[in-house]
Order: sequence, then C-alpha cells, then structure tokens
Amino acid sequence: MTARVEMFGRVPGLPAAPPAREAEPGFLTERPFVDRLRHNDEAAYEQLVRQETPHLLAVARRLLRNEEDAQDAVQQAFLSAFRALPDFNGHCRLATWLHRIAVNMALMKLRSRSRKPEQAIEDLLPRFLEDGHHAEPLSDWGEDAEQQLARHEVRARVRAAIASLPEAYRTVLLLRDLEELDTEETARALGVSQGAVKTRLHRARQALAMLLEPVFARTEPRFSAE
Repeated sequence: MTARVEMFGRVPGLPAAPPAREAEPGFLTERPFVDRLRHNDEAAYEQLVRQETPHLLAVARRLLRNEEDAQDAVQQAFLSAFRALPDFNGHCRLATWLHRIAVNMALMKLRSRSRKPEQAIEDLLPRFLEDGHHAEPLSDWGEDAEQQLARHEVRARVRAAIASLPEAYRTVLLLRDLEELDTEETARALGVSQGAVKTRLHRARQALAMLLEPVFARTEPRFSAE
C-alpha cells in the first residue's frame, strides 16, 4: 500500500503518539504511590508534577498553540486531579487519567476563546470531477515519506500544516490521531456526535494530505492507470 493510498487514513508524516502508558504495570503497582498522594504527601505531589508535566505540557501546547494557555491548562489539570483523587479507582494508569484531565482542561480553554476568522475546510479539500477522479493529478508520495519526516524542516512544515486547519477539524485530528482517543471519547470531550467526529476526522485528513502534497510528493509524479 502506498502512502497515497493511505492518504485518507492516518496521514503519513503526522507525529507519532507517545507509547501507550497502559502497557506499563497497573494500579496494583501504583497503589502505594496513589495512597501517598491521598494522604497529602508533598514529596509524592512533587514527584508526580515533575514526572508528568513535560508530557502534559506537550499535549496542551498541541491543542492550544499558546504557551501561557498551555501552562495554565496543565496547572488546572493537576489541581483538578488532586481534588478528584478520592474518586480515582484505578480503572486506568494514573498518567492516563491525568492525560485525559489535561485534554479536557485544554479543550475547555479552547472553547472559552473568542473565535477568529478561519479558512473554510472546503478550500483545503481535494476537488473531484463528475466521474469521481481527482480534478488535479496527485503524485505518489512514495515509500520514504516517514523517512523525510526525520528532517527538521519537514517536521516544521507538517506542524504548520496541522496548525493551519480550521480549529474544529484540527482538534479532532489531534485527539484521534495523536492523543489516540477513540471516537466515543473524542465525541464526549468535544460535546458532539460520533458521526460528527468521523466526518471531521475524514475531512481533516483529506485537507492535511492536500497541504502536505508539495512536501511528500515525488519529484516525478506517477499517475494511476485506472
């Protein structure tokens, strides 16, 4: 399967999500540490903040694109988590639980912002002819799209392309493809239907693929024989 065939799935070049924390030892291993937090152990609080802040800040920065807002969202996430510790029942890792809280805090801050004029998603989508073929010939991205991503300038262009998507679509793309929330979790976090999440994700991937066409296309375009 070529990168072009994958275009409307998870877009090649999108930064990889962090390794799933669920693979680490579970709540039984964490219980002594959680108990220390519940008993207001300051050393445990400091350890948790020091250990999880870099990851949570990265999450908040991706969603908010503003350093001050990201730091505020992370601070609020820790405060909310500490207040909710008595209700934490170990259904997931502590880090996973914190991650979800940080995502929700960032989304709350995102919703509180005044909306700025944005480019319509339709302007970014591929155009099709009446027979269903692309209006503009598309190049085969080639098999080395992921290798290209290793270059700093390419990664910067990918980040810029993601940032240029309209907020409603960019947020769904980040939550599903980077933060790895499933459709139901994303819909619940955004307060929209699962159908809306699926539609936005598909259109966001289409738009991102078109924006990245100049970055990952082969020098010599290859055309399908179909």
